[in-house]
Amino acid sequence: MPRNPFSLAGRTALVTGANAGIGRACAEGLAAAGAHVIAAGRSPMDDTLAAIAAAGGTAEALHLDFDDPLAARDVFSGREVDVLVNNAGIIRRADATDMTEADWDAVIDTDLKALFFTCQTFARAALPRGRGKIVNIASLLSFQGGIRVAGYTAAKHGVAGLTKLLANEWAAKGLCVNAIAPGYVETANTEALRADAERSAAILARIPAGRWATPQDIAGACVFLAAPASDYVNGAVIPVDGGWLAR
Repeated sequence: MPRNPFSLAGRTALVTGANAGIGRACAEGLAAAGAHVIAAGRSPMDDTLAAIAAAGGTAEALHLDFDDPLAARDVFSGREVDVLVNNAGIIRRADATDMTEADWDAVIDTDLKALFFTCQTFARAALPRGRGKIVNIASLLSFQGGIRVAGYTAAKHGVAGLTKLLANEWAAKGLCVNAIAPGYVETANTEALRADAERSAAILARIPAGRWATPQDIAGACVFLAAPASDYVNGAVIPVDGGWLAR
């Protein structure tokens, strides 16, 4: 293990959905730890790249649109990437009796199918090298049911299961596969919840930490799971939830 087990100097990390929220925070955190970051997604990455550069890090943008779940099929050919952070995701809210097939398919395709096939293509490149880190962004709804987010709950349960399966297959070959389960984070995905005063108050009342998370709260766990410090961590789904699941 290097002198600083949290150093990512000399490593390259690809973060999907890195334009804002948790993805941007993870990209900035990985860059601060020394990684060269590839900020990937379908939205412009200008703010993320500017923030990383201002802090003295290095980064580049890569256009990936996971409307096509196989969008990353060629990303790792001819490009050595040490760390993959699967953060890109969408959510659709509706009562279970009202959820449309189109919304179900959109969420499953982006949040689960694209994640699996991105892991697959990363592993095909990384396994011959005998090392690599995958960090999947799961959710509290990998453990719980939630309400009005049937597709998202199904997808995030799937992310937790795939994380364990891939760790079982790849850990002995040098790839660490783990996930982070963020709690309630101040991002665009939770804007509707935070705008609902009654729901927001009920959520906050259950969080022992007494506040919603910021995206930066998730970035520290991401750096840990990407760094040598976690080389013997495999198949874990780590809640970063302010104590929500302990309540």
